[in-house]
Amino acid sequence: MKKLLITLCVVLLAGLAFAQTPKFDAWNEFAKTKFEPKYYEKLGEYLFYPSFSESLKALEGKEITVEGFYVPFAPEEGNYIILSKYPMSQCFFCGGGGPESIAEVSFKGAVPKFQVDDLITIRGKLKLNASDIEHVNFILEEAVLVKK
Repeated sequence: MKKLLITLCVVLLAGLAFAQTPKFDAWNEFAKTKFEPKYYEKLGEYLFYPSFSESLKALEGKEITVEGFYVPFAPEEGNYIILSKYPMSQCFFCGGGGPESIAEVSFKGAVPKFQVDDLITIRGKLKLNASDIEHVNFILEEAVLVKK
């Protein structure tokens, strides 16, 4: 009887600890990034350069999962898409979202077909980009579609 009670207590405590663990929110982590405008001579305009948080830097190279909306702003011949925290009407390109509200997703294999504003879940390795203006600041590499 004593073993059963101890086992039950351990299971209950483990369940409580699991229930209290907050769910990872990639968009919240991305939002910790500070952006500073700097003049980019080649384009003759100001661009926003990121300063990533330490907690975000610790995730670089690790696999993360992100849920967001598909927006059709990637080149047709590329093997990546753009994922947005917001639907297209509110995203970084068309609405009021900032650069922390989009991620580039580079798939392991062929890019699945999506419709504008499909809510999808992607898993991939996080890469932080602070200098290549041809790509966004948050990139998921070797990504796979988890849920459509």
